[in-house]
Amino acid sequence: MSLLFEELDYRPTPIGELSLRRRRELRLGVDVLEIKLGEEHLMSSLFTASEIALARLGLAPLRDDGALDVVVGGLGLGYTAQAVLEHSAVRSLVVVEMLEAVIDWHREGLLPLGPELTADPRCRFVAGDFFAMTGSASGFDAEQPGRRFDAILVDIDHSPEALLDERSRGFYLPQGLRVLAGHLRPGGVFGLWSNDRPDPAFVERLAGVFASAWAEPVTFHNTLQDRPFTQTVYLARTAAEVPPAA
Repeated sequence: MSLLFEELDYRPTPIGELSLRRRRELRLGVDVLEIKLGEEHLMSSLFTASEIALARLGLAPLRDDGALDVVVGGLGLGYTAQAVLEHSAVRSLVVVEMLEAVIDWHREGLLPLGPELTADPRCRFVAGDFFAMTGSASGFDAEQPGRRFDAILVDIDHSPEALLDERSRGFYLPQGLRVLAGHLRPGGVFGLWSNDRPDPAFVERLAGVFASAWAEPVTFHNTLQDRPFTQTVYLARTAAEVPPAA
């Protein structure tokens, strides 16, 4: 039997104190991995349905020709990245993570998905500020400045209104979303995870920037509270490229 509680690592960061913890959930008989920033719970291995859904829903509208290039903003426990790599059409994945400790935990094998992600030649971790990269001309890949992608999937803040850091607020406004759309190829998909239920006002904001936008509720059973819980994946798509006239 594992320890009831163990702090696996602790690091100060520019946005607060970060810790990786393992605890035994006695009622369920499982070990739970958690990442906390100060007093905020960032993620838990107990609830991963919506993180996986972000990848699956985000890639579902795209072509299946084995040549998709994807960005994931926010590495976390790695469930979104793993689900992206399960898609046979994905050619490359860039995972942007601001907290270098999280990348270290994957590379050092402290997190269970780390060996799988680091061993996949399609997957590359990039240490950096996703929101700053969005606003830069070079974008998300320093090796190919200005490179555009088929999908950009983001799981960083709790929701478009509940932010980890106020510096990201502009990203969720129309101008920030337009800049993000410029990093997508024609017909590309922007996917955003939210801890809250769907917000029609945010869908409307997306629709004002992208060719189409919608929200997908993701409901799962909260085993701790013994009740259903609903989170959201927002999706938006750029206009498809119009083929030249014959």
